[in-house]
Amino acid sequence: MKLVDIGANLTHQSFAHDLDQVITRAESAGLAHIIITGTDLESSAAAADLARTRPALFSCTAGYHPHVAAACSQRHFEEIVRLARQSNVVAVGETGLDFNRNYSPREDQLRAFERHLQLAIEIEKPVFLHQRDAHGAFYKLLKKYRAEISGGVVHCFTDSESALAAYVELDMHVGITGWICDEKRGSLLRSLVSQIPYDRLLVETDAPYLLPKTLHPKPNSRRNEPRYLGEILKTLSACTGRSVEQLARETTQNAVALFKLPLG
Repeated sequence: MKLVDIGANLTHQSFAHDLDQVITRAESAGLAHIIITGTDLESSAAAADLARTRPALFSCTAGYHPHVAAACSQRHFEEIVRLARQSNVVAVGETGLDFNRNYSPREDQLRAFERHLQLAIEIEKPVFLHQRDAHGAFYKLLKKYRAEISGGVVHCFTDSESALAAYVELDMHVGITGWICDEKRGSLLRSLVSQIPYDRLLVETDAPYLLPKTLHPKPNSRRNEPRYLGEILKTLSACTGRSVEQLARETTQNAVALFKLPLG
């Protein structure tokens, strides 16, 4: 099976000491492509640098996560624009709204989110989106620009049935992480995933976060890696009644089509 992890934070410091081994394990587990997530200027630049080392295996995103939206100055955003135009950058983001913790003031989050949406339209690339406890404001802005945006994914979806229906109505892709493998936190998500259209489902590890809790034996480390993407597919299979092989085909085809990935 060829698998695509549409979101892994491989520039995170937890991978600094053994990234080569992490990549080797990922390839052994069937990973054909990994999109490295950019969450600010530094990580976006590092993701682009890493993506250039293995263009068949890696691509990346460029943007400012809502947690750090307050740091997205005009000068920094101009650098994001420069990065986002590069061919190995396949999406604008991670961007969006997070009213759960409000690490950045809401007005800064809204301003940065809108600038990212406008950039995606300008350069004709999809968006890689984050939303926590902000569905109303998030949906309002996304709907405003949706007709002009080439596409995008609501990454790490964990929200309600009504939120899912709203994103599907906007013809957005939906990213599923190891959250679905958490018996307690993921119960609602497991009941909803069958409502995601076949051609809008994507899978991601969000490594090093959200290690699937269904892994047996349990790893020695709590750090997540792209090699565990198959565990998410197993849980998705149990929830949807579709085989792991079918889900692998569907999600890989969806990722290739949305992000225009270099996979045969």
